[in-house]
Amino acid sequence: MFKKVLIAEDHDTENVAVQITLRDLGVHNPKYVYYCDHALTWIKNAIRDGEPYDLLITDIEFEDDGNFQEIKDGLALIKAVKDIQPDIKTIIFTGKDRSIAINEMFKSSQIDGHVIKARRGGQHLREAIQAVYQNRIYQSPNTKKIIQEQNSHEFTQLDLHIIKLLYEGIAQKDMPQYLQQRDIKPSSLSSIEKRLNLMKDILGFTKNEQLVAYCKEMELI
Repeated sequence: MFKKVLIAEDHDTENVAVQITLRDLGVHNPKYVYYCDHALTWIKNAIRDGEPYDLLITDIEFEDDGNFQEIKDGLALIKAVKDIQPDIKTIIFTGKDRSIAINEMFKSSQIDGHVIKARRGGQHLREAIQAVYQNRIYQSPNTKKIIQEQNSHEFTQLDLHIIKLLYEGIAQKDMPQYLQQRDIKPSSLSSIEKRLNLMKDILGFTKNEQLVAYCKEMELI
């Protein structure tokens, strides 16, 4: 399990809850800060001392209490931290819906876990910490649902059939006959290529494998 963890959270109740979850998992003496600027300073100091943090758990939004902060939110904090320590693991634990921005950071491997502060949030945070420790990506069920709803208008039935065929290992050139057998239209190779290119452009992918992995993660296939 992680040995050195930093929590960036400005609400005491949530801060204590995260600390308890970590201690239950065997992480002793996790550190915590109330400001993003302080979190970055602590991480810089840990790197300087040769004892870097293994995991950063941060909220997204931090209340403005009059103390000037250069880093305004948890997403900006993660980007700044990744610039100086690319291998640190990061988990977002938040009550705010910033799923689109978070999803983009997942794609660029800046975030390893995303948990919503909601019913069963503590259980999901525990699952996230365990998954991230095992080098797996974690999104709690409620975050997956939000992202899926945001993207549902982009996926037609034809799109899902094409992605499912890719998942099953069917070559793109062979897909027209499979679609024709199922009476799915349009079924031409050019139509299939256009839909694939459109989906990849919208979601920011360059390879079919990335698209398939994303749809599987979102439980679309």
